Amino acid sequence: MRINPVRFAPLVTWLYSLWIRSLRYDDSGFISHLKQLSATGKPIMLAIYHEELFSLTGFGLSALRGSFATIASDSRDGELIARVLERIDYLVARGSSTRGGLKALLQLKRHMERGRIGVVTVDGPRGPRRKAKDGTVFLCQKAGALLVPVRSECPTQWVFTKSWDQFKVPKPFSRCRIHFGQPLEITQEKLTPELMAMENARLEQALLALLPD
Repeated sequence: MRINPVRFAPLVTWLYSLWIRSLRYDDSGFISHLKQLSATGKPIMLAIYHEELFSLTGFGLSALRGSFATIASDSRDGELIARVLERIDYLVARGSSTRGGLKALLQLKRHMERGRIGVVTVDGPRGPRRKAKDGTVFLCQKAGALLVPVRSECPTQWVFTKSWDQFKVPKPFSRCRIHFGQPLEITQEKLTPELMAMENARLEQALLALLPD
């Protein structure tokens, strides 16, 4: 049986919002940090891991609602996700690495230029786990954006170890702490394959340093 995104999005949104409201977020000063960065006038993009999407998307729902924009896959599953995100006031660009990817990146760039904070899963949607794809650095350079690495730490959570990303879902009423790093400024030099690999490695290192395993 296939899920109809139009029919199920309201129910999924309600359940997700209820779940998120039960969590206790500690932003560690992250909101103040974002406001200071916004005052510079530069676009801002948050870099996250796909495995922490549940808790970090929820943080966007509970803090600075209506401030974020992101990308959702052009697949059928992506349709449901996009509709849920739109219901919690995210702007959503549609596309993936295999279909409509460049169009989605450019649409997200326009959202950021109009004041939204971009959110990108650097290793999504299919991995490899914790390996940054080129799109994040490419978009950040084109938008002239500050790239902020962000992680979520939820000590009581379910980990889906058989999924490619070991997806994490915090248990209801648990505490989640937000970790963030200093913004990275992407080079304005031409992104050769070698330079792209260096910038991706720098991003991966910044994310891993926030929350070492």
